[in-house]
Parts: sequence; structure tokens; C-alpha cells
Amino acid sequence: MITEYEELQELLRYRFKNPSFLKEALTHKSCKSEYSNERLEFLGDAVLDLVVGEYLFFHLPKATEGEMSKIRSSIVNEAGFAKLAKALKLDKHIRLSNAEENNNGREKISILSDAFEAVMGAIYLDSDYSNVSKITNRMLEELYPKINLKELFRDYKTTLQEVTQAKFGVIPDYELQNTSGPDHEKEFEIALMINGVEYARASGKSKKAAQQEAAKKALEKLKG
Repeated sequence: MITEYEELQELLRYRFKNPSFLKEALTHKSCKSEYSNERLEFLGDAVLDLVVGEYLFFHLPKATEGEMSKIRSSIVNEAGFAKLAKALKLDKHIRLSNAEENNNGREKISILSDAFEAVMGAIYLDSDYSNVSKITNRMLEELYPKINLKELFRDYKTTLQEVTQAKFGVIPDYELQNTSGPDHEKEFEIALMINGVEYARASGKSKKAAQQEAAKKALEKLKG
């Protein structure tokens, strides 16, 4: 089993003392197995919430509680954890049923996110909190070199595009619905469409601002 997951353990820079934890963490509930990664996912979710909170506390000494909460919520979610899972190439190692495999399960952000949480839960059980923190912190530094509100929230459109490509295989369309107000104070209304279905609508002082707000609303709807 060590050989089977050699690449993953190298990317983690962590070697399991009990490899069965890792196998369980990578076993999706669709498999006909006596175990799945759901319990480890539950544990990993709780540990990661603390790890990311602690990371932000020490790396953003001037950030307010509200700012840290917003940044954490932009990382501690399905899209954020799926991004970390992709960096570890977890999609190559997840054990799925044939039906889920044929349904592009390896590309589903929910499955990738759950697997990442489960792997971190497995590391916690196999060793301790310190190792989960060290691995997660290193990945955050690599994937979010500028971890602040401006950088993380500057582009909801890019985040939404990543989510819709993974979930639906398409990118969103932004359609201008209305323009109002005098030239010096125009208001733009944008409808966000995915596969021809309106997911959100928003207004802003510029088309870009309206698009960003619509993308934010659509992300919240997709999470729901």
C-alpha cells in the first residue's frame, strides 16, 4: 500500500505509519466497502477549521476578526479544498464505484473536497495536529502567496468559472440587462447565466463590479 500511494505521500511530505488510514481517507462512499471516508472527512473538517484560523491569526496580525472570518470562509469551503486536493493530485487516487467513475466523479468538487478533509483527518489520527498544520500551512503558502482580502475576493468570477467548469463543464455568461442613471453615475444590471439558466442578478457602478457581485451570489447559491 505504501508503494500504491508513494506519489501522494511524497507530495504531502508525510509518510503514514498506518497506511490503512490513508486508504480509508481515499475511499468514497459509493464503493462497496466496509468503510468510507465520511468519518475521517468529519474529523478533518474540524481540524482544518482550526488550522486555517490559526494560520490567518499569525499571518495577518493587523486583520480584524471580520476580515479573518471572510478570508477563512473563502478557503474553508468545497471550492477551496478541491483546489488543495488538486494540488495533491487526489483525483488520481480516490477510490470510486464504477457508476461514480463514469459520472466524472474524479472531477466533482464535492468529492475532491471531502477527500482532502479526510486525508487531513487521517494524518491527524496517524500522527498529531502539528503535522496537519505544517502540511496545510505549506500548501496555503504555495497556493495563496498573497493571502489577504483584496487578493482572495478580487475575483469571484475566476472562482465561479472554476466551479462551473468542474460541476457543469461550462463557463458562466454575463448578460447586461439594464443601464440606468446619468453618465457620471451609471448603474449596470447584470444577469449571470449558466447553461441558459439565470443563477444570479446584480447591479453595480460598473459592469465589472456588477459581474463580480453576481458571481458572488451565484457561488453562494451553488454552495447552498
